[in-house]
Amino acid sequence: MMTFEGKIAVVTGASRGIGRGIALELAKRGASIVVNYNASADAANEVVAQVEGMGGKALAVKADVSQEADADALIKTAVDAYGRIDILVNNAGTTRDNVIMLMKAEDFDTVVQTNLRSTWLVSKAAVRSMMRKRYGRIVNITSISGIMGNAGQTNYSASKAGIIGLTKALAREVASRGITVNAVAPGFVLTDLTSGLPEELTKKLNENIPLGRWGTIEDVAQATAFLASDEAAYITGHILSVDGGLAM
Repeated sequence: MMTFEGKIAVVTGASRGIGRGIALELAKRGASIVVNYNASADAANEVVAQVEGMGGKALAVKADVSQEADADALIKTAVDAYGRIDILVNNAGTTRDNVIMLMKAEDFDTVVQTNLRSTWLVSKAAVRSMMRKRYGRIVNITSISGIMGNAGQTNYSASKAGIIGLTKALAREVASRGITVNAVAPGFVLTDLTSGLPEELTKKLNENIPLGRWGTIEDVAQATAFLASDEAAYITGHILSVDGGLAM
């Protein structure tokens, strides 16, 4: 079993959904967790309570990671609290879906800043600490929308494709310092945001998935944990699709 005993992990956007699942998966395996959130303080504190209920350590930190000062402060808080960072999971993200003719420029900018700019800013801040220790695991959460494209998501698909390019470039930059950089690309995943979709739509989408079902948060969290582990020490610059075969 992969273990993260003694490891320090920062997970952005960890108060709900996939980020929450990743934080709890890493904590279950022994990591101390920095739970980043922007607006959902109560939800973030619930994650902290769950980690502490497992006998682990966790800290909730409010930060809008699309802003440089906040991204820097998040990493500084983590280092001040725990002495270092071993694992960074860049999960914070948002959507503003619409066809391009109706999409507002500010909706494009918001999605790119929240998804892509935040990944770059937090990685930049974390790498400083990781390079000194000559160790680090960075896992970026992208999407099959960044691989295949998705109608009505020119902003989201562009941001997630950008994360793929960022992942590969950063992996080359920091490999000599013992830092790996990989990404997980989820397909359709059951979360609070998708659970209310009409049954007919869910059934139609299932028809395009070779494994015949939507993914779960646990599917994504376990794949992320693998890439963050020492078992994946010889894997870097890789994009792992967790999509039931949808993008193959």
